[in-house]
Amino acid sequence: MDRFTVAGVLPDIEQFFDIGDSSSGLIQTVFISSYMVLAPVFGYLGDRYNRKYLMCGGIAFWSLVTLGSSFIPRERFWLLLLTRGLVGVGEASYSTIAPTLIADLFVADQRSRMLSVFYFAIPVGSGLGYIAGSKVKDVAGDWHWALRVTPGLGVVAVLLLFLVVREPPRGAVERHLDSPPLSPTSWWADLRALARNPSFILSSLGFTAVAFVTGSLALWAPAFLLRSRVVLGETPPCLPGDSCSSSDSLIFGLITCLTGVLGVGLGVEISRRLRRSNPRADPLVCAAGLLGSAPFLFLSLACARGSIVATYIFIFIGETLLSMNWAIVADILLYVVIPTRRSTAEAFQIVLSHLLGDAGSPYLIGLISDRLRRSWPPSFLSEFRALQFSLMLCAFIGALGGAAFLGTAIFIEGDRRRAQLHVQGLLREAGPTDDRIVVPQRGRSTRVPVSSVLI
Repeated sequence: MDRFTVAGVLPDIEQFFDIGDSSSGLIQTVFISSYMVLAPVFGYLGDRYNRKYLMCGGIAFWSLVTLGSSFIPRERFWLLLLTRGLVGVGEASYSTIAPTLIADLFVADQRSRMLSVFYFAIPVGSGLGYIAGSKVKDVAGDWHWALRVTPGLGVVAVLLLFLVVREPPRGAVERHLDSPPLSPTSWWADLRALARNPSFILSSLGFTAVAFVTGSLALWAPAFLLRSRVVLGETPPCLPGDSCSSSDSLIFGLITCLTGVLGVGLGVEISRRLRRSNPRADPLVCAAGLLGSAPFLFLSLACARGSIVATYIFIFIGETLLSMNWAIVADILLYVVIPTRRSTAEAFQIVLSHLLGDAGSPYLIGLISDRLRRSWPPSFLSEFRALQFSLMLCAFIGALGGAAFLGTAIFIEGDRRRAQLHVQGLLREAGPTDDRIVVPQRGRSTRVPVSSVLI
């Protein structure tokens, strides 16, 4: 919600600080970059220390910084960028840790359902961010008040986390009663194991495409829809000194909420039913969602010059298909990675998906838009066309993400089985101190760990 409150009042921020599209995109890019850099730190801590206290501390810090960002004067745009970067501390502390805590409370289909409930927060919170941003600005007559809503909710979240949530033992619900508890390995050993896990790598690349598309749409869709209405003559342009129309932020926020709830629930339920007959159902549903969303997102952009209603319809369908991925990708990570590495895996999935996804996509879209606009005579139509053409990149990236999930389907069964055997104590990785013996292999002798021979 906090992340997209800024997007809901972006035209007002551009006007207040007198900045262009590329600088506007930088607001989101700075936040995502900070979040991305800090995620591995909290991933390491989350695999080794009390997760509840880490989340409480991060969210409290985030709330204070967000509140402070609402008091920045117009000549200090760099300070707004700094505070948005510091907000990444809170999200890094939470996003890397919370799914692993849910994984240690539930298993199998119940875990999938609980993750779907948890990941409703992304689309519902995003939609509420647009709505809160636009409506609070209208009521208060000042966009700064839009940034003062979520810090109060953050305080409530910290209190609930501290008083209600309990810290479960890592991997306890997945082990057999006679299996020894899992011990954390070194950080480098965790990284080596994750790098050799093709399901983790490919699903993370697919999720990177999701992050690229959603990051671009999250920041630029309301501004694009406003420019479309201006070109169609349905709303006056946003001129210096005037308050920009917020109706598109409100409508897009409602669409994001509805499509998120529908898409996440639909994806989890389809995957759960198909899993009975096809063990590769999860990555295949993700691939279908991304490949299906690409043409609808393209059509939403292509139709914006002719009909705003058609644009909203195609955005609704495209975002529904895109939202089918959220909970399923998290579930894939949790069952192909052992419990003592899950926070680290979450962290590096966040790094990869944001480094190549929404850390740069808002800025990249704004940069392309600015470059295209300079090559045409200045007009409201050229502003619309520049942003329209730059956003078409999202459809192509979505198709590439679908291909990555199809690749995940090839390896998913083997990687899941290996993780299950490891948790049950039937398989372990060879360490540098393992005793080794000589065995025949392909006509010659080789030294292998004793543990692998026993298995």
